[in-house]
Amino acid sequence: MTNAIPDAVLDFLDVGEGPSARRIAVRRRAGRGPGLVWLGGFKSDMQGGKAVALDAWAGEHGRAAVRFDYSGHGESSGDFADGTIGSWLADSVAVVERFCDGPQILIGSSMGGWMALLLAREIRKRQEKQQAKAQLAGLVLIAPAPDFTEELMWKKFSPEVKKEIETKGFWLRPSDYGDGSPYPITRNLIEEGRNHLVLGSAIDLGCPVRILQGAQDPDVPWQHAFALTHRLPADDVVLTLIQDGDHRLSRPQDIARILAAVAEIG
Repeated sequence: MTNAIPDAVLDFLDVGEGPSARRIAVRRRAGRGPGLVWLGGFKSDMQGGKAVALDAWAGEHGRAAVRFDYSGHGESSGDFADGTIGSWLADSVAVVERFCDGPQILIGSSMGGWMALLLAREIRKRQEKQQAKAQLAGLVLIAPAPDFTEELMWKKFSPEVKKEIETKGFWLRPSDYGDGSPYPITRNLIEEGRNHLVLGSAIDLGCPVRILQGAQDPDVPWQHAFALTHRLPADDVVLTLIQDGDHRLSRPQDIARILAAVAEIG
């Protein structure tokens, strides 16, 4: 008779001060390293299929794992419309500093791919100053969307949408995901995102990177993944193009590929 795998522990972490203070929901499980850190997408949460499958895999293999909701997402506090790339990066850094120790594999989906790149850079900075508990073991990026606020939103918006964002401060974007309700794209999201663009220069992370991209992705075109690979060092970067894959990459065969990429890194 086998022992049942315990559920991940639900915890909360206070981030920020004053009006920007928020409470971040975190699910974590103890285990051996390299630990796994899940970084979700824009408007997604840690109870999605890929995040849950990754946590289950970690439990089965005795691996440490952490997943969380950015402010304004899922079980975390805050208003989605107040969020920016910088504030969600601050959430990510705070979670890793509090709950991660030793080598970590950062697994980012869509916006989480951008977040993983930014978080990896922050971890490296802290390592160089000998101020980090966590170290980089590798990255697994799923339909990664670095610089999406600029490249996939602002540059592709019509003049009418741009004008609405500039005059009203937001535009309600129709959604094909979740409950289908439109959600706000704010001027602050676009403008603050320009502080975190990464595709304009080389991204030297010093660790293995695995990228999985669907060729049928309507939200993040496969050309975007190719642009990212050109910014990464040529040694130990593998891009897997899934010919019939969409943006979610949540089918059983997609999740199997994601888990195989994690296992390959360590």
